[in-house]
Amino acid sequence: MRITNNMIVANTKNNVNANKINVDKYNTQMTTQKKISRASEDPVVAMRALRLATNLTHVDQYVDNNIPDALSWLDVTETALTNTKSILTDIRTQCVKGSSDTLTADDRKTILNALTQLSDQIYTEGNADYAGRTVFTGYRTNCKLTFGTDETTTEYDIKQQFSYKDIEEKRYYSGSVDVPAKLDATVGDCTTKISEQAYDRLRLGYDQVSKDNLKVSYTVTDQSTGAKTTTDITPTVYESEDAWEAACGGTKTVGDDEVVFIASSGELVLGKNISASLKTDHADINVEYQKTGFNKGDVRPEYFYDCTDISDPANPIEYKQDEDGDGVRDPQQIEYTISTGINIPVNTLASDAFDPAVAQDVNELLNCVNAAINANDKVDKIKEMMKKEEYSDAASQATLKTYLDAAQKEADYADDNLQKTFGSGITRFDEHLKQVNKAITNVGSIEDRVKLTQNRVENQQETLKDLKSSNEDRDLSDIIIDFYAAYNAYQSSLTAASQVGSTSLLDYLR
Repeated sequence: MRITNNMIVANTKNNVNANKINVDKYNTQMTTQKKISRASEDPVVAMRALRLATNLTHVDQYVDNNIPDALSWLDVTETALTNTKSILTDIRTQCVKGSSDTLTADDRKTILNALTQLSDQIYTEGNADYAGRTVFTGYRTNCKLTFGTDETTTEYDIKQQFSYKDIEEKRYYSGSVDVPAKLDATVGDCTTKISEQAYDRLRLGYDQVSKDNLKVSYTVTDQSTGAKTTTDITPTVYESEDAWEAACGGTKTVGDDEVVFIASSGELVLGKNISASLKTDHADINVEYQKTGFNKGDVRPEYFYDCTDISDPANPIEYKQDEDGDGVRDPQQIEYTISTGINIPVNTLASDAFDPAVAQDVNELLNCVNAAINANDKVDKIKEMMKKEEYSDAASQATLKTYLDAAQKEADYADDNLQKTFGSGITRFDEHLKQVNKAITNVGSIEDRVKLTQNRVENQQETLKDLKSSNEDRDLSDIIIDFYAAYNAYQSSLTAASQVGSTSLLDYLR
C-alpha cells in the first residue's frame, strides 16, 4: 500500500492528539481524583457508581435523620414516663405515711400539703412533646392530653366499661358534729348519730357528672355457648352524698337489690345481692354518662373512652377506641423507617401509660385527710371550750361531754378511714406504678432495638462509602505516575512529529 505524506501527517496528528487526550485525562483525574468524569469513559464504573450512590443516599437518610428522630422521640417519652413514675412514687410514699396509726395533727397537714402539690402534676407529663408533636396522643399529635384551661361549657357523652374485678369496697359515713360557737340556752345535748356503712362500688373516671341521662347495664357471657345477655340497671340517683343521706333519714343505706348513683363523686354504690351477682357471673358493666365542665389538668376523655363531644349539639364529634371494630383498641402507631424494610413504632398511647383513675384516687386521699383534720379539729375545739371558765359548771360540762363523745367518734372513724384508705392506696399506686414501669420497659426495648439497628446501618454506611470510593476514586500517586508517562509520551510524539515533515520528495528531485 502506498503511504503518502498526507497520510503520515494525518496519522501523526492523530497520535499526537491521542497522547494529548491522555495527558488531559490524567490531569483531570489528578484534580478530581476520580476515575471518570463522563459515563462514556467507563459505563460499568458509571452504572455501579449510580447504584452505590442511591443506596448510600438511603442509608444516609436513616443514619442522619430517621434514626436520630426516632431516638429523640423515645428519649422524650422515656423522660416523661420517668417523671410520672417519680410523681406516683411520691404519692405512694404519702400513702405509706398516712397508713400509720400514730399520725399527729402536723403529720396530717404535711400529707395534705404534699398531696395537694402532687395532684397538680399527675398528668402534666402527659403533655410532653417532641418538635411540637405530643407523644402520648396517638395520631392527634397536635392536641394535648389534658385540658389546658377550665372549660365550663365543654360537654361529653362518655361510655365506660368495667369488669366485675373493678368492684371494690368503700366505707361511707353518716352524721357530722356541728360544734357550737358558744353554749347558751338554745344549745342542747348533741344527738347526732355518727355511723359507718361499707358497700361495694364502681367509680367512674370523672366526678361531678350529670345525674341525668345515665345508662347502666351489665353483660353476662355464657361460658358454654358464648351467648351474651345484657340486662339494664336503673339506679337511684342522688346529686351528692349529703342528698343520699338526707333521703335515707340520716343514714346512707342501699338495699340489697338496689344501686345508688352519686353524681358528685361519680360512684355506683351496689347493694349486696347485686354486687354478689355481678361477681358470680363475671359480668361486664357498661355505664354511659354525661359530664359538663372540665378543670384545667383533667385528662381528655377521647384518649381513654368511647365518647362524643356534644358541646355543639349541631356538630357532635365522636371518638372510638376501636375504629375498625375488631374488638381491639386501635394502636395508632407512629412509625419511623430506620432501615430497609424495618418500620418501628415509637409512640406510646396515653391509655398504655396513664390511668385516669389516678386523679380520682388522689382526690379520695385528699378527702380522707381533710375529713380527719376537720374531725380532729372539732375534738380539739370542744376540749378547749371545756377548759374555759365560763363553761366550768356541771351542766355546760355535761353538754360539751356529749359533743366531745360524738366528735371523738367522728374523729375515730375519720382516722380509721384515713389509715385504711391510705393502706389500700399503697396497693392502688403499686398498680399505677406497674403500668408506668411497663411503659418505660417497652420504650427501653424499642430504644435498644433502634440502637442495634443504628449500629448495623452505620456499619453499612461505612461499607458503602468504601465501595463507592473504591469504584470511583484513584490513588493520587498512581495518577501522577500515569500522568508523567502520558506527558512523556506526548512530548515524544511532538518530537517525532517535528521530524516527519522535515524531509519530502522534493529533497530527492533536486
